[in-house]
Amino acid sequence: MELDDAYANAAYISGADDYPDKWAREAAALRAGAMCECDVIYGETPRQRLDLFHPDRLAKGLVVFVHGGYWLRFDKSFWSHLAAGPLAHGWAVAMPSYDLCPDVRIGQIGDQVAAAIALAASRVLGPIRLAGHSAGGQLVARMTAPRLGARWQERVEKVIPISPVADLAPLMQTSMNETLRIDAEEAQAESPVHLPPPSVDVTVWVGADERPAFLKQSKALSDAWGCAHEVVPGQHHFNVVEDLADPGTALTQTIAG
Repeated sequence: MELDDAYANAAYISGADDYPDKWAREAAALRAGAMCECDVIYGETPRQRLDLFHPDRLAKGLVVFVHGGYWLRFDKSFWSHLAAGPLAHGWAVAMPSYDLCPDVRIGQIGDQVAAAIALAASRVLGPIRLAGHSAGGQLVARMTAPRLGARWQERVEKVIPISPVADLAPLMQTSMNETLRIDAEEAQAESPVHLPPPSVDVTVWVGADERPAFLKQSKALSDAWGCAHEVVPGQHHFNVVEDLADPGTALTQTIAG
């Protein structure tokens, strides 16, 4: 398909095949030593579960991290180590899994993420900050649109889409769309670039060494919303999110500082 290469991250990252195993090992190590409520049920299907990590003191509030994978792959078990940074700053961290395409549509995944946030928010007091990577960036950005009965939205004070897919229309020209099944109506409805600018603090985060398509996507969202835009030197699509595991990085400070 016309844009397959534009959205092929792994083909342009040295050692790309090693990253999932690395993430899984580091995530398991974090879970082994953290205070965690694992596999908390927030919905009816087996993947509608979240892990809720607690700091060693009264939480300042709740950080929710939503993983990526083009709405096609991964689950919460690969990303637990990314809770380390916010935890060190005193924040509780929720990490949901969600159903994947083609079993559901992207809009339904958004509904699941909203349900996961609602459940986590009922267990942790204080402000809420949302972060998501790649497809997860699209999902947390979509959470800024008003949702009927979503009282937790009143507590959201900051959103950080990391390397987000902010405009779904180009993905209609990739072979992934045989599974994603994005059509023009869904692309319009689910693309954050078409949402009104939210009233909360937003910083769009992206690695300077990412594919041009993701640099374009992140800038498009920043331009549409008139929000902050951080382009981080030396980082690509796979390692840009790893800074969340370190309490001292700029990404962690932006989310949890």
